Amino acid sequence: MSDCGHTEPERGAEWWGKAFLVTFGALLYGPDTWLTGVRGHGGHFSASQFRRKAIMPWDTRDAMSLKEEFVALAGQPGSNKRELCRRFGISPQTAYKWLNRYATLGHSGLQDKSRKPATSPKLTTPALEAQVIALRQDHPAWGGRTISSLLKKQIAPSTVTNVLHRHGLIQPTTKEQEAKLRFEHEAPNNLWQMDFKGHFPTQEGRCHPLTLLDDHSRFSLAIQACDNERGATVKERLTEVFQRFGLPARINVDNGPPWGSPRNPGEITELSIWLIRLGIRISFSRPYHPQTNGKIERFHRSLKAEVLEGRQFSTLKEAQAAFDRWRDVYNLQRPHQALDYKVPMDRYRASPWAYPQQLPTFEYGPDDVLAKAYHSRFRFQKRYFSIAKGLAGHHIAIRPNTEGDGLFDVFFCHHFLRTIDVSKPDYGP
Repeated sequence: MSDCGHTEPERGAEWWGKAFLVTFGALLYGPDTWLTGVRGHGGHFSASQFRRKAIMPWDTRDAMSLKEEFVALAGQPGSNKRELCRRFGISPQTAYKWLNRYATLGHSGLQDKSRKPATSPKLTTPALEAQVIALRQDHPAWGGRTISSLLKKQIAPSTVTNVLHRHGLIQPTTKEQEAKLRFEHEAPNNLWQMDFKGHFPTQEGRCHPLTLLDDHSRFSLAIQACDNERGATVKERLTEVFQRFGLPARINVDNGPPWGSPRNPGEITELSIWLIRLGIRISFSRPYHPQTNGKIERFHRSLKAEVLEGRQFSTLKEAQAAFDRWRDVYNLQRPHQALDYKVPMDRYRASPWAYPQQLPTFEYGPDDVLAKAYHSRFRFQKRYFSIAKGLAGHHIAIRPNTEGDGLFDVFFCHHFLRTIDVSKPDYGP
């Protein structure tokens, strides 16, 4: 065995903004068909535990945005509404009240003041043209097809483009070559892509935007304004995301820190080890091939064009507020060409694999030979071989490789580390 492993009144906007920030652990762990074959251990939080949980950084979002996200997730086929109530920190009574209001009144049922309809069949051509102009001014990177789709195709994409040209809202640009082949995973949470969108200066120091994207739906799980790119910071932010949306089957990252090693592509770090122990499979992009994480690279271009380009932020909090506003538009309002002009929330649903309160224990097979890593090495058949520094103190499994005598594959939990040749140790003769 290895070490891997009350009824509540409806609240005001201030309370709701705080309650949304409260993170929840694994309350209903999924079936033991999870990729690692590990059986989870569920549990429930008490009121005191509720108050002690870490505060999530989405403190700039208003109650309306939070309600919209809850209603959208709860409306997905097969959604577990009571589990979502626990993750969002609301009572079932409040949740069903919102859902009923939304079913009857739409978005206006979730807010105090009625919202003016975006479209109307009685709009005149000048009024429709004014809407096109307003959308483009609010979102300078949106093109004819996106605006047409958002306006329910009352106006053709080519007409939108003509309107934008007439009003000087289209500037000549050099178009980037798009990938000819597209691939997406067949279900939400099968694969998430994660990366930092570079960094930029603020008066408080540099801001490092951490982004997380679901491959199937393009749903933005997080855009976090971090003050560094250290593993501990990423772990804290990921914990918040896992507590809200659950765990993915796999996460793809590049070979840079804090999840990888540029000098040794594929080498795992302490952050990657934590993810593996959660049962998440880790994959690394090919070195010098950012297109391997193509969807998040495209997401970064949109973030740059619509939020970062030509703007300065005084504080991380100010940057986070801008990220949160744009994330709501991106997930809930903006049609995506790659999604047949649906919004990401139309295709996303929360993961059935809940975040565990404690790391599960991983059991290696009965035929595995176990070794303990220490000081970036391990001993096997009286020979020493190198291993990732972060694995010090952890057990690894050694299994025969069928491709040749003396070859063995080395695993940490379910994750393949390397193949060794006992005749060629890394240390000694």
